[in-house]
This record gives sequence, structure tokens and C-alpha cells, in this order.
Amino acid sequence: MTDTFKIGIDVGGTFTDLVAIDASGATVACKTPSTPQDQSVGVLTGLGNLAGRLGLPLADLLARTERIVHGTTVATNALLERKGAKVGLLTTEGHRDIIEMREGLKPERYNLMMPPPEPLVPRSRRRGVPERIAYDGSVMIPLDEEALRREVAELAAEGVTSVAICYLHAYRNGAHEARTAEIVAEMMPDAYVSVSSRVLPQIKEYERLSTTVVNAYIGPVVRRYMERLTGRLVEAGFAGPLFIILSHGGITLVQDAVALAAGTCLSGPAGGIAGAEACAALLGAQNVIPFDMGGTSTEISLIAGGRVALTSERGLAGERIALRSYDILSIGAGGGSLAVPDATGSFTVGPQSAGAVPGPACYGQGGTIATVTDSNLVLGLLDEGALAGRAGRLDRADAEAAVDALAGEIGLSRMDAAAGIHRLINVKMADGIRLMTLRRGVDPRNFTLLSFGGAAGLHAAEVAREMGIPRVVVPTVASVLSAWGMLASHLRYEVARSQVGNTAVMDDEPLRALYAALEAEARERLPERFAERRRIERSAEMRYGEQIFEVNVPLDGIDFDAPGLTAAVVDRFHRRHEELYTYASPGQEVDLVNARVAVIGEVERGEVARALPDATGPIAPSGRRSIYLDGAFADVPVYPLDALAHGHTLAGPALVAGETTTVALHPGDTAAVTRQGWLDIAVAPKRTRA
Repeated sequence: MTDTFKIGIDVGGTFTDLVAIDASGATVACKTPSTPQDQSVGVLTGLGNLAGRLGLPLADLLARTERIVHGTTVATNALLERKGAKVGLLTTEGHRDIIEMREGLKPERYNLMMPPPEPLVPRSRRRGVPERIAYDGSVMIPLDEEALRREVAELAAEGVTSVAICYLHAYRNGAHEARTAEIVAEMMPDAYVSVSSRVLPQIKEYERLSTTVVNAYIGPVVRRYMERLTGRLVEAGFAGPLFIILSHGGITLVQDAVALAAGTCLSGPAGGIAGAEACAALLGAQNVIPFDMGGTSTEISLIAGGRVALTSERGLAGERIALRSYDILSIGAGGGSLAVPDATGSFTVGPQSAGAVPGPACYGQGGTIATVTDSNLVLGLLDEGALAGRAGRLDRADAEAAVDALAGEIGLSRMDAAAGIHRLINVKMADGIRLMTLRRGVDPRNFTLLSFGGAAGLHAAEVAREMGIPRVVVPTVASVLSAWGMLASHLRYEVARSQVGNTAVMDDEPLRALYAALEAEARERLPERFAERRRIERSAEMRYGEQIFEVNVPLDGIDFDAPGLTAAVVDRFHRRHEELYTYASPGQEVDLVNARVAVIGEVERGEVARALPDATGPIAPSGRRSIYLDGAFADVPVYPLDALAHGHTLAGPALVAGETTTVALHPGDTAAVTRQGWLDIAVAPKRTRA
């Protein structure tokens, strides 16, 4: 490898993945067990392992590293486990219960026994402040600073460490929030402060308040982690920039990630989707289903027409987070998913997971409940030395004991129980694809399934077959694609402004001026050294007058200096509505709700995947293995993934084994090796039972 490196790091629930790429595109990867108690420990351990693979001391590797891009689950875990900061909320007097009223609907509206969600801020720490901004931004009631100081003093006395500030209509005029933040900083200098007009300056009071509170709840946790991580990296010899990937797939500097901590809630999965975009571009594929199966969960998304959808409709752990993010569906299905008996005499798989500790039974760390990984080992799909990211070999005897325990409870043989676990997790993941495709009017048969994540290769072809998807692609970096994909991401800063109005009475010049102001604000956020490689993306959130939801409308390709700007934007909305919902209503009035501008600072990617030479002859298997297939054992060839070259073809049944992932080809499946060494699998149709 050449002199300098870029390093991507993705911390998952089970493994921490690391990838180093040099300027020529040569890639070295490794996996190390995650350390949930302090993720920075696992990161530094992984960097040490990565340096060892490159034959370098850690200090030399870090000194020669141009940048590190990091995806973390710190924010996600803090929210899921309810281990965030002690938050106080300052809001407009008389409106402190918005956080409990939510949008007036229960998450499960037909569940009569469902208790109300417990808010992140109890009522005793939600304080009303005399002030009022009108919907047009004018001041109706001035900010009562004396009353504010009393409330802040009481929050400080209660031990509050983080303060969320969210006043009515602050998206139109943030002056009261800005002054409140100054007073809080003066009276509580060590507190983390989350201000709605900075976090989410948009209409819709519950979404804005919830996002601001979530940001306050996880912000101190993210800040502590980033301080520990940057301190450890500097101590180890790293002097370059550390970037954090955000939920929308763009990267940002550490200090900006700390300020907008809620934007890191889908940090890790976003790296996978960014990597999937890069893979789709290399393949020349416009329609791709990213399928990321890791140790704890499976993430599924959709690339249609070469574009990944962004959404503001996401949440986590029952909390609304209205920041833009990739449209990702996460389901509790992974290699560590637990198989447990249920009340019907059968069993379920997931969403509970064995995690990194104790992990699957075959890890030999005390786990006794059968998992998907255990079943794959029992079925012969995995080899005892398959997971290079952990010390030691997998223990087949422990896996068999765990599967036997489940089989004994439900009256099955060992092999039938293991095959049932494998089949059930496949069906569960296929259902996830149905939610992302068929439920949205999208035919998955017109898409390519991009398989990545350490566990996906053993399941991807069967999941695709279940859905009628004819093609699966498995990159050589599949098991670490999220870390790899982060290195294909650019800096991204978004600004938005609510500008509710009927487009029928909207002139071009005010609309042009609105986007110009947003563009100027976005440009100011981009660090100067990225100014030369800058591009702008404009979009609008629009709706028909009677609708209660908005449609995100990309405005790329529209000339903002040309006459007829408003008409062009409205026409784009009609077309986008028809794409999403199969109809448009050109005769109805159209409202603009939010205008949005993103400034992208393009980082130097270099080569992200190096082309391989052509094969000079057929590939010979490195061995054979007995696997349990369709109710019987079969002896199949095992091919080494690292030895494949462009032009090789493989036919199932067979296994393709890499250092950190294994791919299963079933009868009728064929795989061609691409120029990058990736497996391009033609999936045999689903067989009908007689």
C-alpha cells in the first residue's frame, strides 16, 4: 500500500469494523469486538489491529492517515437504553405539556391497553416562561427575563445537566430563544444547551420540541464520548481531522456533531447506505435494495433511479426526531438474534439479541441460547474459523448444545431446529423488504439486492428468492461496507426555513430571495478548506392544500435565475407526487411549507475500489464442506473469496469463504466475479412445492 491512508470506523452492536484505503484504492479491513461500556476502547483496539495488518506501529499509521470518518451508536444506545442526561425544558408559558400531548395519536392507536409513552423530561422539570412570538415572527409578549432566571435557578438546583429551549414560533424569530440560551450559559456554564431555532427551525411544534429535547437528552453523552475518543486518538499520534457521519449520510466535524447530537442517531447505518450508493455507481445500477445484516439488526433501504430517499419522518425508541435522515428500515434480525420458544409450542427469532457479550453460544463467552449464528454453524454454512473479528475459533459443541436445548423444548431434531431458525430469519428479513417495496408500490423484481454486513452473505440469495429478486451483488468489502462507505461520503450541511404559503399567489422574486438567503447561510457553515469543492442541493417540502403531510421535492436541474421559477417548482411537485403515489392533481392549490438547501463539500475520495486483473483459468475450490440443505446433507465446494478474479464463474450449491464473511450459493444459483472482485449472483427462481 502507498504512503497515506483514509480510515473508516463503524461501531456496531457486536463488532467494530475498520477499513483503511490508500490512494490507489487498495483496502485492508479488520473487525474487533465492540466495547459497549466505552466504544472508544474498541476503536483504539481495532486501530491497533489494523496497524498490525499493515505492518506498521499504530503511531506511524495514524501519522500517515489523512482523515478518519467514524460512525457511532453512542446516541442510539443512550436513547434506546434511557441513559441520557438529566434534562430541563424551557418553553412558552402554558405549553409545557406538548411533549406528552404529542400529535394527539397513540403510537399503536388500536391498542387500548397501551400506556402513554414516558416523556424524556418529567413535568417537574418542564418550565413555562412568560413570552410569546406570533406566527409571523412579531413579538406579542416580551421575554420575562426575571421569571426566566427563577426557572433556570430551580432547574440548576434540581441537578439538571442539559437544557432544551423551545418557544412557540421560534422558527420565525429566534430572538427569545437566543437570549434564553445566553442566560442559561451564564447561570449554568457547564450545562449542554439545545435550542430549537438552531436544531430544527421548522414549523410543527411537537416535532420541533421533541427533536430539541432528544438533542438535549443525548448531547452530553455524545460530547463525553467524542472527548474521550479524540483524546485517545491524539495521545496515540493522530493529528488529522476526525469526521462523524450523520443520519443523512453526510459527514461533519466533531464539534458540529456534538452540537447536533440528534443527527447521529442513525450514524452507523447511514454509512452502509452511503457505501451502497457508491457500489451502485460502480455497478451502473439505478435500482438497488441495500440489505445490511449485522450481528444485532438488519437495515434495509431503497435506491430508486440512482437516488436514496431522505425523510424527516423517522423516530427512535418512541421519540420523534424530525431531522433529515436516510430512509432506513431497521428490524431486529441479525446473526446474534435469539431463538426462543413461544406460547404456541413453536419458537420466534429476534428481536432480542445476544449482542457482543455474551454473544452467540458458539463464542464461548457464556451464551446458552441458540442464535442465528449458532444455527448457521450447526448447518455447516459457517466454519469454526469463520469470524476473524474475534479471538479464538467458534465452538461447534456449544452451538449444538444451544440448538439442542431449543429442539428439545419444541420437539424437533437438532438439524430441523437449526434449519427452522435459518428459514425463519429469512422470512422475517423478506418481510422487511416487502415493507420498503411492495407496501410503497415498488416492484422488488426490478431491483438488485446489494448484500452487506457480516451475516448477510449466508442469507441474501434465499431472501432474494423469497421476494422474486433476480440479482444479488456481494462486494468483497461486504462485512465492513458501512466503514468503507463512510470514506465515500462528503461533508453536508443543511439549512431550512418554514415559509408556508399558497404557491398560486407566490411571486418568483421572493422565492428566489428565500433560497439565496438559505444558500448564503449554508455556505457559511462549510469549513473554508472545502470551499473550492462545493456544490448546492435545493429541495422543498410541499403539499396539496388539504393534505396534512408534506412531500420532499428535489429541485435539482431547475434554473433559479430563469423566469417562471414558481411554476417550475410546482410542476416538479406534481411529478414527484405522481412518482410516489401514482397520481397528481394539477387543479388543486399547492402549498410550500419548508424550503431547504444543503451545501456539500466534496472530500477527495481517491480510488474506493481497485480493479482486478482478468482470470487466467478456472478457480479451484480450497476444500469441501458438508452442509445441511433442503432436509439432507450435501458435500459442496468451498471457494476462497480472496483468490477470485474477474471472469471467474461459480455454480451452486457452493460456499464462498472470505476472512470476515461467507456467501452461500444454492442449487441453481450462479455467480460471476466482477472487475472489482465482487460476486454478481443470478438467483434461481423459487421452487414450487409439489
